Amino acid sequence: MNAPVLEPQFRDHAQQDFARSFGMWVFLSSELLFFGPLLFGYLYLRMHHPEASGMASRHTDMLLGTVNTAVLLTSSFCMALAGHAAQKGNEMRDRRRAARLLALTAALGIVFLVIKGIEWHQEFDEHLFPGVGFHPSDGGDAGTVYGMELFFLLYFAATGLHALHLFIGVSACLWLMRGPRAEAVELVGLYWHFVDVVWIVLYPLLYLTLRSGG
Repeated sequence: MNAPVLEPQFRDHAQQDFARSFGMWVFLSSELLFFGPLLFGYLYLRMHHPEASGMASRHTDMLLGTVNTAVLLTSSFCMALAGHAAQKGNEMRDRRRAARLLALTAALGIVFLVIKGIEWHQEFDEHLFPGVGFHPSDGGDAGTVYGMELFFLLYFAATGLHALHLFIGVSACLWLMRGPRAEAVELVGLYWHFVDVVWIVLYPLLYLTLRSGG
C-alpha cells in the first residue's frame, strides 16, 4: 500500500496524522451541540412529567430497540476489524478484507435504519407522532397527554437525528469501499463509534429507564 501523501503544511506524517485525528475529535465534540439540548430536555421531562413519561416510554417497542442495539454494536465491531485490516493493508487481500468489512458495516447500518423505519411506522399508526393527530390509547387527562407528547417529541427528534448521522456513516463506508485507505478508515471509524455511543445513551433513556419506573 502506498504511503499517504504528505501535505505541504505538515512537517511529517506523524504531525499530519495527529492533525487529522484531532480535527475529527473536535468535529465529534461539536456534534454534542446537537444531542446535548435533547438530553437536557429529557431531564426536564423526567423531573416535571415523570408519570406521563413512563406511560409514553411503554409505547416504545423494546424488542425492536434491543435488536437495533445488537445490530449497531455488531456494526461497530465490524468497523474496528475494517480499521485493523486497512492498517495492515500491505497486500491486496488486506484491502479486499477491509472493503468487505466496510460493506458489512454499511449493511448493518442499513438494517438498523430499516428496523427503525418499521418502528416509526408502528408509532405513526398508533397516533404517537406529536401534533394535532397525537392520541395515545391510554392518554388520560390533558396534562398526561401533554407530557406524553413531549416525550415523543424528544423521541422522534433524538432518533431522527441519530438516524441522519447513521445514514452519513453508511454513505462514508460505501464511499471508502472503492479504496480503503488506513487514515480515512480510521476517521470514519471514529465517527461510526461516536454514532454507536450516542445510541447506547439513547437506548436506555428512551426504552428502559422510564418504563421500569412506571
